[in-house]
Amino acid sequence: MSLLPLDHLPGPLPGPLPGPLPTRAPACDPTPVGCPSPTPSPSAPSTPSAPSPSSPSSPSSAARLACRLLTVLPLLLIGAWAVVDWHTVSDGAARLAAADPWWLLAGVLFTCLGWVCAACVRQGAIPERLPPGLLLASQFAAGAANHVTPASIGAHAVTLRFLQGRGVPLARAAASLALYSLVRPVAKTLVLLAFLPALPGLLRLAELMPAEQTLLLIGAGLTSGLTATALLVTAVRPLRRPVLGFVRTALTDVRLLHTRPSRILALWGGAAAAPVLQASVIASVGAALGLPLSWAQVVFAFLAASTAVGAVPAPGGIGPVDAAMVFTMAALGAPVDLATTTVIGYRVLTVWLPLLPGALVLSALIHRKVL
Repeated sequence: MSLLPLDHLPGPLPGPLPGPLPTRAPACDPTPVGCPSPTPSPSAPSTPSAPSPSSPSSPSSAARLACRLLTVLPLLLIGAWAVVDWHTVSDGAARLAAADPWWLLAGVLFTCLGWVCAACVRQGAIPERLPPGLLLASQFAAGAANHVTPASIGAHAVTLRFLQGRGVPLARAAASLALYSLVRPVAKTLVLLAFLPALPGLLRLAELMPAEQTLLLIGAGLTSGLTATALLVTAVRPLRRPVLGFVRTALTDVRLLHTRPSRILALWGGAAAAPVLQASVIASVGAALGLPLSWAQVVFAFLAASTAVGAVPAPGGIGPVDAAMVFTMAALGAPVDLATTTVIGYRVLTVWLPLLPGALVLSALIHRKVL
């Protein structure tokens, strides 16, 4: 017998409900007055629904369309450039077909080492450790972008997007690009000066020095540019804080990087080796074609030519640097037609041969959101 007073209840206790217990109470009972009916009335106006993600006007579709356009844009630029400069490409390919294939293979090897060297310099210009594989792929893709834009804008843009994708702040990424752009010409000039005492009388420098009017024009342009930049930063207050922050970040990173021996070796060693590797490509092509110049002469010719006209904002340096290299090798005693063929072969190996694979890698990196 139970000890609880349950004998006087009006009826039996309710049994357990069939099925599982409800886990959540309904928001409202559909029977009382004033609660909306669960089924809408046929006469009630339907509210407009939000656009689905697959709608053409949705933001996600626009982003996907922009990503696809960016993916095929490098290929379209390559096709347009090939149509414009098809005569040069066909002539260079025809002449290279009869050259020594082993020397051309050596030129391809030096070209590949140039991308590794560029990746080392990029790593040496930033304190954060970057993934080596993706860094090398980004520099390979940056080479394709660099050859369709002037003044290395394409390569810097690809590298900037890569660094931001790795979580590097914008100020530090921009400071690393500035350090990279500063170290490369300084290291090239130091290598050129090192060749002068090692090879005395190799070339009469008076033949390569620009005219006095050209030097005055260059000095006036640099002075006016620095003055205009200083006045703009001083007069426009919204520019003052980001510019000062950029300069402060750049100086801090330079001090930090030069306290690490691995960064110093990657930055300055890679920057010094890059022009030597590029010149070795020219020397390999020249040896394949029978150019009557030694490796030291070709390297010196490339260093002198690229230092003299390398500041011209041409896509990948194509045009002014090529003409200066032909002139320099001719001054060293090479036939003009053979020097021209050597430069064309150099451009085929370093520009046209890796351009399509580089564009495909660039498209893949954009598609995978690495850039």
